Amino acid sequence: MSTSNSIPPVDTRFQLGPIEEVHRRFLDHYGFLHFEQVLSDEEVAQAKRELSTIEGQWIDQGRKKVNGIPIFFGRRADGRPFVQRFAFASMFSGWLSNLINDVRFTHLLPLVGPEARLGEAEKDGLVVNRYINERGSIYKRLGWHTDGLRDLFYLRMPKQMLNVGLHLDNVAAADGGLRLIPGTHRQGFFSMCFRKLYFVWHRADPTEICVETKAGDLTVHDGRLWHRVARSQKTGTESLRHSLYVPYLTGPVEPKTEDSPTPGYHHLGVWIRAFKGWFGH
Repeated sequence: MSTSNSIPPVDTRFQLGPIEEVHRRFLDHYGFLHFEQVLSDEEVAQAKRELSTIEGQWIDQGRKKVNGIPIFFGRRADGRPFVQRFAFASMFSGWLSNLINDVRFTHLLPLVGPEARLGEAEKDGLVVNRYINERGSIYKRLGWHTDGLRDLFYLRMPKQMLNVGLHLDNVAAADGGLRLIPGTHRQGFFSMCFRKLYFVWHRADPTEICVETKAGDLTVHDGRLWHRVARSQKTGTESLRHSLYVPYLTGPVEPKTEDSPTPGYHHLGVWIRAFKGWFGH
């Protein structure tokens, strides 16, 4: 790989392996990285099977939260309940836990620092989002936000937190997918709080880019980056997209348990989803 000090174009895709200086420069400049074909086709298929199993267990148990974090339930067009946001998913699947702890992903730790760790039992743990554009869905898209909202609730500037996203579907611009504003991870406190109305605004930004992925791709983005997920132009099962996010963290270790209270930002999320339900989204 080139040792030039130049920064590759924003649409560059890498192969996952030992982290080199070009990766660091790209992440520092844009706030994200895109690695191609990290998961095999069989791993992608097995991950989807594991999620279906967890969903069935939670529905049978009547579970509403995991470690204080609400489970987001929508409904399919035929009325069946449908988990659209899983929290701490790897705690309910040994296969998923082994996957996110696989040696392949240790390459990513140096991007955060020598004390970086996988936050499997912290924040919201392994988060899985399932977006679908159909009647009954509460997760057709996700408005502009930064993941630093958690820390802003405690009136502190967020520390670096890398979200590692494993993508289980082919997603082009017409399929919705991740939009982000490169470079906004370097913004100040005021911009992080007020640049956009958290989760409510969905309008396109002239400086945003669409991160188009293939099933098995991996993305890394700085949690302080402004980002959103756009609605698919397709409907029904064709619009279904899965993404798995694991936080790579620094700072104090703050594990969650079943006795943990629901954080304030999730109470806000409940209000926002109700607002969307009243006025449509």
